[in-house]
Amino acid sequence: MNLYTDIARRYLFSKKSTNAINIITGISVLGISIGTAALILILSVFNGFEQLIKDMVDNFNPDLKVIPVEGKRFEVSDSLVSQLLMIEGIDKISKTLEEVALFEYDGVQEAGFIKGVDDQYVAVTAIDSTIRQGQYLVKDGDQFYGVPGYRLARNLSMNIDDRLTPINIYLPRRKKTNQLQRDFITREIMPVGFFSIESEQDNQYVITSLDLIDQMLKTKGSISALEIKLLPSAYEDEVKEAISSHMAGVEIQNRYEQEETYFKVMKIEKWMSFLIGSLMIILIAFNIIGSLWMIVLDKKKDISILRSMGSTASQIKELFLKEGLFITILGCIFGVCLAILIYFIQAYQGIISMSGSHIVEAYPIELRLWDFVIVVITVFFIGYIASILPAKKAARIPALIREE
Repeated sequence: MNLYTDIARRYLFSKKSTNAINIITGISVLGISIGTAALILILSVFNGFEQLIKDMVDNFNPDLKVIPVEGKRFEVSDSLVSQLLMIEGIDKISKTLEEVALFEYDGVQEAGFIKGVDDQYVAVTAIDSTIRQGQYLVKDGDQFYGVPGYRLARNLSMNIDDRLTPINIYLPRRKKTNQLQRDFITREIMPVGFFSIESEQDNQYVITSLDLIDQMLKTKGSISALEIKLLPSAYEDEVKEAISSHMAGVEIQNRYEQEETYFKVMKIEKWMSFLIGSLMIILIAFNIIGSLWMIVLDKKKDISILRSMGSTASQIKELFLKEGLFITILGCIFGVCLAILIYFIQAYQGIISMSGSHIVEAYPIELRLWDFVIVVITVFFIGYIASILPAKKAARIPALIREE
């Protein structure tokens, strides 16, 4: 072991002339431990929310979504769908059509989106697994039904057990052939179930049959999107490239790109919280400065002896930089262990509950290796910066002057 490394280790664990130095050093280690654990847990909670929302939205969003680059709709023939199904990696394809609509139920009105889906939609997504009450059904023979989001249904005070009160759908009429026509196209559908994915879709969407929307808008087969389910063995980039070779003027979005804005905002919030936590570490680092400063004063005579024995100023500086590094290492080790302990308690016992949510009872949490790396590097950097000033102070202590 390097001589100055060994001396730094001894200075850290040896008994000091003043007990206050040991107390301040212990406080420094404890502060770094709590700060490290806090940073890891902050990132882990955001990871948990990100994964939770991703899992819930994935039940509504397909693996790939093909939308027009310009305009709201595009035409897709059955022969084109058949060609796309032959692409290696594609399992199922669903046609969907969305339109802004006004919903009325028992005199209460709410604006949102009506989404018409075909028979393949339930196979492309896992929408049936999100049904909170009732059942998933959009068409039975010639009868059309609706499945609204839970929050929208709550805002409209819907009751699926009431078989006499329908949802009135109002779609704006794009073109009027005569002045007597109304501004809205209206139809009635019966609600049969509510879906819930704890996202904006809950507050905006009513899912019904594609045939109904096609009849109301007379779209003549044009759709808003092709929603695609991939096989587990599929290579997403290769499938997207193959689809592009069959279709022009379209954009192909994966799951992340379909919710890109939402996940970007979440990442910004995550790293802003990390920066705020890092400021806490910077404040804690003042304890390291105070601890090292007092050790320098306590070991002033030892430093002078080392200088007399030939140690250079840079070697003395190195000694106290390592002293600060050891305090930081101890704090990091205890902090990581504390974070892992709290993670297992929260993950398996849920000690911190999450009120107002029916999806999860406790705050979700997920540890990721990369977060550990970022936190440790951040804490080490702050610890190193905090050690520079006391180390420079120690390097300026002169050697002992021999008396003749």
